Amino acid sequence: MFSPLKLLVLAAIIAAVWYGFKILGRGGHVRAKDSEADRRIGSHRKAEAEAEDMSKCDVCGTFVPASGAHHCGRDGCPYPS
Repeated sequence: MFSPLKLLVLAAIIAAVWYGFKILGRGGHVRAKDSEADRRIGSHRKAEAEAEDMSKCDVCGTFVPASGAHHCGRDGCPYPS
């Protein structure tokens, strides 16, 4: 009925399942920490990264923020220095 080999195989299967669940549980815990950190970083980045209107300099052709455009150093630049 119960041979030592069958009991040993059963114990090995139980141990494998036990440690498998422990490993999967740790992975979920680590993923939960990572996603929480990503949410905090993401909300911080969203507050910082708002879209800003850009305008093209007619002299040098570069795009600069419309609210903080600086003089490009070339003659005829429309932006203040």
